[in-house]
Amino acid sequence: MQAPSDADGRLVDNIVHFAQALRKAGIRVGSGQVEVAIQAVCVTGFSGKPDFYHTLRATLVTRADDLEVFHQVFDLFWRDPGFLDAIMHMLSPQLRDDAAPAPASPADRRAREALGDGEERKPPTQERDEIVEYAAFTWSAAEILKAKDFEQMTTAELTEAEQAVRQLDLPVKPLRTRRFRPTPAGSRPDARATLRAAVRRAGEIDRIAKKDTVPRPPDLVALCDISGSMAVYSRILLRYLHALSHARVRSWGRVHGFTFGTQLTNISRSLALRDPDAALAAVGQEARDWEGGTQIGAAIETFNKQWARRVLSRGAVVLLITDGLERGDLGLFEREVARLTRQARHVIWLNPLLRWEGFEPRASGIRILQDHVDSVHACHSLDSLGALSEVLSRTTSRRRHRA
Repeated sequence: MQAPSDADGRLVDNIVHFAQALRKAGIRVGSGQVEVAIQAVCVTGFSGKPDFYHTLRATLVTRADDLEVFHQVFDLFWRDPGFLDAIMHMLSPQLRDDAAPAPASPADRRAREALGDGEERKPPTQERDEIVEYAAFTWSAAEILKAKDFEQMTTAELTEAEQAVRQLDLPVKPLRTRRFRPTPAGSRPDARATLRAAVRRAGEIDRIAKKDTVPRPPDLVALCDISGSMAVYSRILLRYLHALSHARVRSWGRVHGFTFGTQLTNISRSLALRDPDAALAAVGQEARDWEGGTQIGAAIETFNKQWARRVLSRGAVVLLITDGLERGDLGLFEREVARLTRQARHVIWLNPLLRWEGFEPRASGIRILQDHVDSVHACHSLDSLGALSEVLSRTTSRRRHRA
C-alpha cells in the first residue's frame, strides 16, 4: 500500500477525529478498527460519498443498535456539499456553521454534542451593553434538570443525572423478626435473663429483665426491562440500584438485580462491584439482549421458577421496572404476575409512561399489572425517583397506592 500523501494525511486526521466523535456518541470504536478503516479507504478510493459511508460503517460499526447514531454523526461530520473536493483540499475536521436545522431529536442532539464536546458554535456577536435582571424567582439549572425527562436529556445532562442519582436514597422500614435481644427499654419480659440473674443472688429477684425484637432490613429485588423503549431509563435506574447496593447507611439487606428483554439475566454479581462504571460495563457484557425486544411474561415466569424461592424467602420488596407493553401471551403474563405478587412482600411497579399527563392504561399488559401490583410510580426524572423515596419510606405493607 502506498504511503499517504499530504492530502491523504489530512484525510487520516479526519477519519481519526471522526472515530473520536463516534466514541463520544457512545459507539465502541477501537484503535484497530480505525487503522482498518484508513486502510480500507486507501484501497477503495473516493468514488463517491455513499461508498465512503459504507466503507466506514463496515469497519467502525460492530453492533446493529449503533447504526442510527453512526448515520447521525456521519451526516453531521461530513455534511459539506462538496464532499470529495473538501477532503482533497485538506478540510479541517470541524463542523461548518450551516443554516439553522430543524429541531433535532435527542439522538441527533447527542451526535452534535459528541462532535463539538457539548458546546454550540455561535457566530461572533458585537459587544453590547447587558441588562442584569433580578432572577431570584427563576428556576436554576439544577431544578430544571431534576424535572427533565431522562429521554429528553443531552449527553452532558445524562452524565449529571447519573451522578445525581447516586446521591438519592431509598429508605424503608425494617422488618420485625422472631429474634430477640436484651434491652432495658424492651417491650417483653426476659424470663431467662431474669432467672439467670436471680441464681447469682441466691434466688432473689431484684428486677425484671426486658427484651425486644431485632429489626432486619428487607431485601430488594429489581426486575429491569432493557428493551429498546426502556434503554435510557434502564441505564439510569441501574445506576440507582448500584448506589443502593453500596450505600454507606444500608437501608436494605441484600440487593438482587435482574434484567430482561428476550431473556432473563441475573446481574447481582455485576452490581456487587464497587466501581459504578465497571459494574455497568459488566452488566452490559452479561445482558446480551440489551435494546432488543421484550417478553415480560416469559421473563417473569423464568424468575418465578428459578429464582423466586432463593431471593424472595426473606420478605423481599420487588421493583418491577418496565413500561408494561407486553407483546406475548397475555394469559401467561397475568398468571406469572399474580404468582410474583403472592410470593413478594411488596411489588412496586416503576413505569416511565406515567410522565404523560392524562395517561390511560389502554394496553392489556398495563391493565393486568395495575390490577396485581401493590403500587405504581413514575421513574422518568430525578424528581420522580425522589418522590418514590418519600412514599416507600412511609410504607412497605400490602397497600394499594398510585403515584
